Amino acid sequence: MSEQSRAMKLKDRPEFSNKPKPLTTTPDTTVSTAVGQMAALNYGSIMVNDAGGKLIGVVTERDILRRVVNEGRDPNTTLVEDIMTRDPRVAKEDDDVTDWLRIMSNDRFRRLPVVDAEGRVQVVFTQGDFVSYTWPDLIYQATELAKASLLDRFPLILIGGGIAAYTIVMALIFGSMS
Repeated sequence: MSEQSRAMKLKDRPEFSNKPKPLTTTPDTTVSTAVGQMAALNYGSIMVNDAGGKLIGVVTERDILRRVVNEGRDPNTTLVEDIMTRDPRVAKEDDDVTDWLRIMSNDRFRRLPVVDAEGRVQVVFTQGDFVSYTWPDLIYQATELAKASLLDRFPLILIGGGIAAYTIVMALIFGSMS
């Protein structure tokens, strides 16, 4: 089986079809309204879409803390477009899970919007989504690598074992002669 055929795609993850619909808003929404929506649904982020429904930004709890609370802005007058992360990294449903887990870890972001061909958010994955379901895959891959490594060295093990057995037999033979 080739490396490519074993790769799990984002659309193959259970979360792709099981997660609730992403919370979305428009750029002209106040931070106060967005926070109310997030709190009502217990969401840690809200996706910001343009008039056509295309993703243009993301607002997270961290953005609100840093760019509103920390800067002393009024959440009733500050708009989400003023604090959102613009042009966020997005994935496609056929992208590889492991690639995105690595990218998210290396680039230190926790939410990954998956968009369709028109740029509309289908689902938002979190690092936790990947990790909770990836551990069994990682353990399986580690086991397979260990087996492959052992099999690659199998001829050396046979030679080493043969030499050890020969040495023991010779020691027994010559030991009994003395």
